[in-house]
Amino acid sequence: MVDEHDPEERRRAALVESLPTATDDTPLMAELQLDARRRIELRGRRFPAPPETRVITVANQKGGVGKTTTTVNLAAALAQAGLNVLVLDNDPQGNASTALGVEHRAGTPSIYEVLIEGSPMAEAVQQSADIPTLWCLPATIDLSGAEIELVSMVARETRLRTSLDTYLQWRLDNGMERIDYVFVDCPPSLGLLTVNAFVVAREVLIPIQCEYYALEGLSQLLKTIQLIQAHLNRDLHVSTILLTMYDARTNLAQQVASEVREHFPDRTLRTTVPRSVRISEAPSYGQTVMTYDASSSGALAYLEAARELAERGAAALTSTDAPAGAQEER
Repeated sequence: MVDEHDPEERRRAALVESLPTATDDTPLMAELQLDARRRIELRGRRFPAPPETRVITVANQKGGVGKTTTTVNLAAALAQAGLNVLVLDNDPQGNASTALGVEHRAGTPSIYEVLIEGSPMAEAVQQSADIPTLWCLPATIDLSGAEIELVSMVARETRLRTSLDTYLQWRLDNGMERIDYVFVDCPPSLGLLTVNAFVVAREVLIPIQCEYYALEGLSQLLKTIQLIQAHLNRDLHVSTILLTMYDARTNLAQQVASEVREHFPDRTLRTTVPRSVRISEAPSYGQTVMTYDASSSGALAYLEAARELAERGAAALTSTDAPAGAQEER
């Protein structure tokens, strides 16, 4: 809804209204129009901050569905929109660290020292060079051995959560701004690193690839989340599903999207992320697509998904006056 008293909103609405009309016979025009509308509506806009820090783990057992890509680009989009965002790279491959352009060579203070040695997270968190309100706790090659080392440790499932809680409080104690969003990138497996990622979070975001076998393994992931809820983190819930690698030209992508929306109507974002060369290229330059090519269809899609995530979260978390039973059911 447009605020008629806000001149900036009126200007955006007028620009959108002036766009040429696209039809089913002009798919290229429709795509260009969608990107133009997104560019007008989203560029320079600030997103609402949540009432409290949202901790979101991005997970999917299936590899290659865009977990890391989704993590870093949603984080960058929210940070560009005026929010303070922290990414915890909990994947030994360290791809999120690469995409965010932070140092993660062997010997760099990282999530390994936090998990295994109990080092303060504040000593390892690095600020993004491209976006000042974006931070990252990097992963180094050392993390590849953490699964085995964690097995014999006390409180092995809650080490990341304890460290994050301490870090968030440390920021406040030192007069720093509150972190609005924490995103946790985890490996495509269900070991102790992923368990730590589920225990630290309150929400799970599942990226689903719009291709054959997209829902394969999802039922096992949901069962794992239920086990975590029952034994380690009763607040954990799947809050968001994002459709990635969407190609509107294929019937398969449309069928997968329809099936996911049918099964998870309230959790699936309206925004879909298209297949995009720019999204794939960005990490090789140590960037997210948000800074590599901000006007590309991929960047605009992630920016719109980030706005949807922010607006949904602000609406959900402000309704804290609802009865406890109603909240749990939601």
